[in-house]
Amino acid sequence: MRQWVLSLPFSLRYRLAYDRTLATPVLNAFLRAVFVSHQRRARERYDIRNTKCGSVTILQRFGGAVNANVHFHALVIDGVYVVPPRHPQVRFFALPAPSTEEVARVLADTVRRITRALERAGLGDDDDLDSTDPLARDDPALAALYAAAVQGRVAIGPRTGQRTTRLGTAQRIVDPTPHSSVRCATLAEMSLHADVAVAANDRAGLERLCRYVARPSLATERLKRLDDGRVLYRMRHRWRDGTSHLVFEPQELLARLAALIPPPRAHQTRFHGILAPCAGWRDHVVPAQEQSADADDHPSACSHRPRRASAGSWIAWSELIRRVFAADALRCPRCSSRTRIMAAIRSPDAVAAFLSCVGLPARPPPVAAARKSTYEEEPA
Repeated sequence: MRQWVLSLPFSLRYRLAYDRTLATPVLNAFLRAVFVSHQRRARERYDIRNTKCGSVTILQRFGGAVNANVHFHALVIDGVYVVPPRHPQVRFFALPAPSTEEVARVLADTVRRITRALERAGLGDDDDLDSTDPLARDDPALAALYAAAVQGRVAIGPRTGQRTTRLGTAQRIVDPTPHSSVRCATLAEMSLHADVAVAANDRAGLERLCRYVARPSLATERLKRLDDGRVLYRMRHRWRDGTSHLVFEPQELLARLAALIPPPRAHQTRFHGILAPCAGWRDHVVPAQEQSADADDHPSACSHRPRRASAGSWIAWSELIRRVFAADALRCPRCSSRTRIMAAIRSPDAVAAFLSCVGLPARPPPVAAARKSTYEEEPA
């Protein structure tokens, strides 16, 4: 698996921050360029055609400075699949790592395809601003919030329009080692990086890569409340100008985080090619896996359910909790043995009766009123 990271211009980051319908054609244009490169190199190397590629893409909406930076992390299979004529067995052909020139070629193709996609969406250079940016016309406050988050500026409060407060060394840091430009390319304010790859048998490395690209936008362990009420955020990497920390007013941080929330019904994980949910060859490529041992906690589990399922099948909630929080919900806290779900009670009356029987409240706690904000804007 190879990671292809595509960074976009600032103007496109702003539009994709709220326009979920535009993210799909832009991502498709990028992946078509990558897949075309794979198929062409497979044809030149193995003299094969009618090949299929596959990828899983994470739409990251943030940058290291808690700014709005919509970009794509595509985990692409470093090879192609083909089904020989009159032979049902799917074969895999591995491809060597792309050269830096090939990455530049893919980026040039990506720029052309994205430009055409934007023109089809009516986002050419000569289009009217009101028609191309409906958010600024219909909700200027929200548009200002997105624009400030993209530029790394304050969106609300008396410091509106100013840059986020930075802390760090005053002198400029000079890195004696030049940064690697292997399998990297830049064109038309877009950049493409494809130098990170994971071997086929390195499952732990693949999991680390997946956790990295799917990480949250904010690391809470690097947040600290200062004595004056402001919030200090320690950045993961020090900038070249020495910046190591960012300082936010509480309302400034909330406004920044609000811009990082995905639009409604916008999928942040996309499957393409042979890994797409409806791909015809997917069942021949995705390996079957053993079902989790706690499969009986699913309401529809029964004795005749098959013990093996495809990798995209249902996963028990207890297994998801164990993966995310490292907590085994089905392990008894007294004897440490595994518990088993005997039945799922869905009737509200039965649930209320059971809770009352064990001495627990059958009604949810009342919703408390929101606290009054202590923040007041200065009069204009």
